Amino acid sequence: MFQQYKEAIENSNIVSKTDINGIITFVNDEFCKISGYSKDELVGQNHNIIRHPDVPKESFRRLWATILAKKTFRSTVMNMAKDGSTFYVNTTIIPILDQKGEIEEFIAIRYDVTKEMKLKIALEKKDRELEVLNRTLEERVRMQTRKLYELNKSLEERVAEEVRKNEEKQKMLFFQSRMANLGQMMANIAHQWRQPLTELSLTLFNMKKVAHQQDLKKVDAFYEESKQIMQNMSQTIEDFINFFKPGKPKEVFAPAQSVEDALQVFGKTLDKNQIDIKKRIDESLKIKGVRNELSQVLINLFQNANEAFEGASKESGRNIDISVAKGPNGCVRISVEDNAGGIPEDVLERLFEPYYTTKHAAKGTGLGLFMSKMIIEKSFAGTIKVDNTPEGAVFSIDLPMKGEE
Repeated sequence: MFQQYKEAIENSNIVSKTDINGIITFVNDEFCKISGYSKDELVGQNHNIIRHPDVPKESFRRLWATILAKKTFRSTVMNMAKDGSTFYVNTTIIPILDQKGEIEEFIAIRYDVTKEMKLKIALEKKDRELEVLNRTLEERVRMQTRKLYELNKSLEERVAEEVRKNEEKQKMLFFQSRMANLGQMMANIAHQWRQPLTELSLTLFNMKKVAHQQDLKKVDAFYEESKQIMQNMSQTIEDFINFFKPGKPKEVFAPAQSVEDALQVFGKTLDKNQIDIKKRIDESLKIKGVRNELSQVLINLFQNANEAFEGASKESGRNIDISVAKGPNGCVRISVEDNAGGIPEDVLERLFEPYYTTKHAAKGTGLGLFMSKMIIEKSFAGTIKVDNTPEGAVFSIDLPMKGEE
C-alpha cells in the first residue's frame, strides 16, 4: 500500500530528495522532464543547479533558515532549466527526521505553475501599461479642457474688441452663435465618447474573462484594442479643438473638405437617428475663404434637417443628399436636400431672419441660419437660399470659384 502511495505522488508531482547539505540524492521523472537534466546529471549535484540567477539570495537564506529549524517551507519558486529557460514551481520542502529527532534528509514536492505565473506576469505588465495610458489620457483631457476654456475666453475677447469698433449688435449676434456652436461641440464630444467608452468597458471585461482562461494571445489582442479605443478618444478631442480654433486665415480649398469636416462633427448624430447620407461631390472644385466657417454653415444645415426629421415618418426612409457641383455663372453650388416634408410657406420668407425660430426655446435661438447667411455673404461673397421640393427642402449655396471673387 505504501508503495502505491509513493508511486501516485511521484507520477503526479515533481519530487526530489537531498541530504542535509543540499546534495541531490533522488529525483523522479517529472523533475527531469521540467528541468531538462537527466537523473545522472542531477544526483550528486547541489540542488542549486537549477537555481535561477534572478532570485535574490535572501530568498534562499529564508528557505534554509526554515527547513533547518525543522519546519516545512512553502513557496512559489522561479528556477532555470538546463536550456536556460525559466520555469515556476509551487514548492513544499519537508525535513525528514530520524528516531532521535535530527534531520536526516529533505524531501521536496513540487507542481508546475509556469503557465499561471507567466500569465500573471503578463497581466501585471498590461495593468501597468494601461495605468500609464490612463494617466496620459487624463492629462490630455485636462490639457484640452484648458484649451477649450482658453478658446472660450478668446472668443469673448474678440467679441469685446468688435463691440468697441461700433458694431455691437452684429458682433453680439456673432458671439451668441459661437457660444451655441461651442455648446454643440461639447454635446458632440460627449456623444462621440459614449460609444467608445461602452466598447472599452466591454473590451476590458473580455480581457479579464480570457485571462482566467489563460489565453495570452487573446489578452494581447484585447489589450491592443483597448489602446486603440483610448487613442481614438484622445484624437476626437484634438479634432474638435482644431475644428473650432478661431482666427484662421483665408485660403484656397475644396468645399468637399468642409463637407467631410462637418460630417466628422455631426455624422454620429445623423447615424443615431437613422438618417442616410448620399453624396455627389466634385472634389476638384476650389473656393477661397475660411474652411471651418463653411463647415459651421453645413453643420447648421444638417442640424436643421435632423430636427425636421423628428416628426417625420421613417417608413419612406430618411435621407440627406449633399451635392457639390458647378453652378450657374461660374460658381460652385453646394446643395443640402432632405425628404423631411418641407417647410411651411409662411416660414420660408423669414427663415434667415435673426432670432426667428419655429423651435421651442430650449432647442434654438434662431441665430443658426441667420449666421449662416451672414458667413456666406460676408466671408465668401456668396448667396444662400432655401426652396421646398416634392419630398422636403433644399438649401442651395452659391460661392465664387477660385479666382472669380
